[in-house]
Amino acid sequence: MTTTPLLFNPRTYDPAHFDPETRRLLRATVDWFEERGKRRIIEDYRTRAWLGDFLAFAAKERLFATFLTPASAATDEDQRWDTARIAALNEILGFYGLDYWYAWQVSILGLGPVWQSDNAAARTRAADLLSQGEVFAFGLSEKAHGADIYSTDMLLEPQADGGFLASGSKYYIGNGNAAGLVSVFGRRTDVEGPDGYVFFAADSRHPAYHLVKNVVDSSKFVSEFRLEDYPVAAEDVLHTGRAAFDAALNTVNVGKFNLCTASIGICEHAMYEAVTHAQNRILYGRPVTAFPHVRRELAEAYVRLVGMKLFSDRAVDYFRSAGPEDRRYLLFNPMTKMKVTTEGEKVIDLMWDVIAAKGFEKDNYFAQAAVEIRGLPKLEGTVHVNLALILKFMRNHLLDPIDVPAVPTRLDAADDDFLFRQGPARGLGSVRFHDWRAAYDAYAEVPNVARFREQADALCEFVTTMAPDEKQGRDLDFLLSVGQLFALVVHGQLILEQARLTDLDESVLDELFSVLVRDFSGHCVELHGKDSATEAQQTWALGAIRRPVVDEARSAAIWERVEALSGAYEMSL
Repeated sequence: MTTTPLLFNPRTYDPAHFDPETRRLLRATVDWFEERGKRRIIEDYRTRAWLGDFLAFAAKERLFATFLTPASAATDEDQRWDTARIAALNEILGFYGLDYWYAWQVSILGLGPVWQSDNAAARTRAADLLSQGEVFAFGLSEKAHGADIYSTDMLLEPQADGGFLASGSKYYIGNGNAAGLVSVFGRRTDVEGPDGYVFFAADSRHPAYHLVKNVVDSSKFVSEFRLEDYPVAAEDVLHTGRAAFDAALNTVNVGKFNLCTASIGICEHAMYEAVTHAQNRILYGRPVTAFPHVRRELAEAYVRLVGMKLFSDRAVDYFRSAGPEDRRYLLFNPMTKMKVTTEGEKVIDLMWDVIAAKGFEKDNYFAQAAVEIRGLPKLEGTVHVNLALILKFMRNHLLDPIDVPAVPTRLDAADDDFLFRQGPARGLGSVRFHDWRAAYDAYAEVPNVARFREQADALCEFVTTMAPDEKQGRDLDFLLSVGQLFALVVHGQLILEQARLTDLDESVLDELFSVLVRDFSGHCVELHGKDSATEAQQTWALGAIRRPVVDEARSAAIWERVEALSGAYEMSL
């Protein structure tokens, strides 16, 4: 059995698949955290210290400038918007602390409307600020309306010189305390409807920009700020009308993808701690890991985490290969946000059940991870919002595939420029997909893949013969149960595609799909109990339940992989 490591380990990390400068920056970031040490990182987290030292490091190394400047605005050959290396940095930052990731994440969101804009002055300004080590912010949500951009109360009053005076407040805005540029969404007072939307660039240091407070108890500065007659010149306007609305949604498309790899990093660090503790904890004269239920929970956490990584790595390829004629990423994107991040919660919960009170101790990373993992499913749209979005693709994906060229692994040093010219944020029902069955067919001999395939075929029967009627179509509670079943099929598909590309050991795949079989069955039971489920749907739900194929030798092989994590990494104090 091969035991090739599948998890990020700072001791052995060498991103040799990237170009030299990317490789240097990723390794330098790891080294900075390792030299800072666990005690200092935890203390900064506990005291809610602002991330000035990290941002100073990032500025010195030109980390954000290199990774977040698209080629169209670049001043050196290493600058590009490369989703593969952005994902790698997400994982590293999540591994050491979500506060660091958050400052980077909201900078990505703040830059989105700028890089989508034709405003050359604003683009140059953003590139200059990046080169100076500045951070950015995305001024979209409001206290009264959340992210309901139809109802924005940020008002722009037209002025005789062609500019505006902006007044209003924004709420839950990361980096709002320090951003050199804040992309702010508002509406003109003299134009009704979508034509009145405006995205403009503001400076948090301007006298008319008033920082109210940090609305969370955290190093993350999630601000409330208020503009009072803030002067918006023509050169500050990024988008107007429907284009401003599209820029908001397309920016979220880019930004929400980062949640999955941050979640992976959190789970990886926590897993090293949890397995090491459990393996060395003696209870009733035996190591905790001698108990069957402990082995099962840690093994399940491990394969779920591997599944998170496989899905996310493959989704990168679809992001990077996207274009006007290939928008499959629009399904895989909310999947990474919804499915991968909720898998992260399950991984942490499984490990926490094992280490119990140890998970509360202030000197461990795990206590921090257990809190921070909860936030990711709730950012950039709730799980329910993203699950409802996923449902829009279900019929085309399951029942109406088309022939399209295979998407290769995308680790090349290319600029993902399409992400900033996605176009109108509509037409999701017209997106077409390749046949999902091919990924399952390639592993038809793996027992639990075959068992899960039976359930996926059953879902196709459900959609074909007993799809929700008009009344059920208004019952979001019922629809979300169906969405969970569909999400599992898509989750499994990309896992299998990536497994084939990376020659994953089939024992890992079989164990992972035994978990997915149980998950599908659990959602079937939930659907069966929904108030509006018809008799036929209830019968279908019970008929789609399957028992995973049990294999003691396979489970023992997976446990060897988990056991090998004990002592494999521990952060220096």
